[in-house]
Amino acid sequence: MSPMLRVSGLDKSFTMHAQGGLQLAVLRDVTLDVAPGECLALVGPSGAGKSTLLRSLYGNYRPQRGSIRVRHAGGGGEDWVELVNAEPRVTLDVRRRTMGFVSQFLRVIPRVGAVDVVAEPMVRRGAPLDEARRRAEFLLGLLGIPGRLWALPPATFSGGEQQRVNIARSLIADYAILLLDEPTASLDTANRDGVIDLIRQRREAGAAIVGIFHDVTVRDAVATRLHNVALPGAQP
Repeated sequence: MSPMLRVSGLDKSFTMHAQGGLQLAVLRDVTLDVAPGECLALVGPSGAGKSTLLRSLYGNYRPQRGSIRVRHAGGGGEDWVELVNAEPRVTLDVRRRTMGFVSQFLRVIPRVGAVDVVAEPMVRRGAPLDEARRRAEFLLGLLGIPGRLWALPPATFSGGEQQRVNIARSLIADYAILLLDEPTASLDTANRDGVIDLIRQRREAGAAIVGIFHDVTVRDAVATRLHNVALPGAQP
């Protein structure tokens, strides 16, 4: 099956200005493909660059070399789009239509209620507000967020509740590609199992998933393949 995401020869380093311009190599020659219905789990030692790789795929970091290509559902069709050095409008369109990202942190407008925070990606893609809110309420309920909290800003929630809002927000739209950075961090066993079920549903519906899962139980439950991210070290 043709991949949804194709990465080749990816290098990423950071300049340590406080250390005399030392170049810290974080990713070196990363190459991977992910097809619809696959969940690729990134594994490797702490500091190997797993989160940096996810952020590079999402366009938060700009690699120095290599290619990140996605099959993007934009403009009424599906075309390969190169994200390394892409214009910001292209990256934003890929995020809106094709690629979702569950990070460990929820960043939202402070006074917007949880239901509208979750509904927003679906509304951005053209869904009616009422339909998006109904779907948001369903996901919030499924993830154990009580109805009395739906109208409140997530900034007032506990860490675990914020993480569940974050997951619902990222899974409300049927993104063809999902990036997951420790999606079950801060969750208890019951809510963790609910998130596992949602990830499996998206995978079985054909999403191409790349994730970091330090919880081995979660990784074993959702991953179809492992990809080792090596530790390249620093370059003077």
